[in-house]
Amino acid sequence: MTERWSAIAEAAQNRILILDGAMGTMIQRQKLEEEDFRGDRFADWSLPLKGDNDLLSLTKPEAVAKVHNAYLEAGADLIETNSFNATTISQADYGMQDHAEEIAAAAARVARQCADEWTRKTPEKPRAVLGSIGPLNKTLSISPKVEDSGFRDVTFDEVKETYRGQIDAMFADVDALLIETIFDTLNAKAAIVAAQEAFEAHGEERAILISGTITDRSGRTLSGQTPEAFWLSIMHAKPFAVGFNCALGADEMRPHIVAISKVADTRILAFPNAGLPNAFGEYDQDPDEMQALLKPWAESGYINILGGCCGTTPDHIRAIAKAVEASKPHTPPVVEPTLRLSGLEPFQITVNA
Repeated sequence: MTERWSAIAEAAQNRILILDGAMGTMIQRQKLEEEDFRGDRFADWSLPLKGDNDLLSLTKPEAVAKVHNAYLEAGADLIETNSFNATTISQADYGMQDHAEEIAAAAARVARQCADEWTRKTPEKPRAVLGSIGPLNKTLSISPKVEDSGFRDVTFDEVKETYRGQIDAMFADVDALLIETIFDTLNAKAAIVAAQEAFEAHGEERAILISGTITDRSGRTLSGQTPEAFWLSIMHAKPFAVGFNCALGADEMRPHIVAISKVADTRILAFPNAGLPNAFGEYDQDPDEMQALLKPWAESGYINILGGCCGTTPDHIRAIAKAVEASKPHTPPVVEPTLRLSGLEPFQITVNA
């Protein structure tokens, strides 16, 4: 654990921590073109690169730093590296798999520089960097072939290794790892194993935060788990915090945050979207509307870390920070030891006196 993270952990005892908002939304607002993504280094690349936001950490780091600084100015305690897709598997879509670890390292370096600069400005408010580990574009639990349910186009070891490379590349500059936007818990398990192997190899640990995604009103992840079952599947990682992000707005996410807050004996995090997308795929929920929905979560004691996902901006984060500044953080429940198992749903053995 870094000294910086020790300061964050201490702050978490007394107040709700603020996470940043959407990176992609803010990159899109800069209206970057193909040449911005390519830079001089990849000017002759054979595939289109526009949309590979992670690559900007290498080719236009000032665009990434602009986003980090805007969220830090808005009150974020924690910023995520621009590395959501910085793995060999995900970067293969752009033919960039051989550069994935370099991209991850650059993303961590940019975030580190921004966070340290703001910590120097406001030493009473330490800032920390979370290494963003996204879900991949391949899944271990679901076949991509409807005619062959047993088929997988990736193995557990391949997923673990792609995450291991990403984690090693970011390790020196991050204070914690955020395994996020999880739609397949088996992918998350591979990331957890990769993290544990990295800790052993580097001779020190980083805190782990884990955030799943409830994909729709069914109340389950894409691989079929309820919030409680999801927690039981990953609780062995002893995460600093667990929760949900993406897919849903604050109103739709609330019942799932309440559910996991009752069973997880750790801190609870959430970074919902700015509402649900409209007919054009855009997010219309403004900062006042979003903070009005999230403030009761804080007042009811459900949450420890709050931020935003798709469609959110520094204005959203500023409004959320202001709304929850007087609320006390969630107190994890005391969970009695017993046998707990999880498939798609949780199973618990209890003994009646």
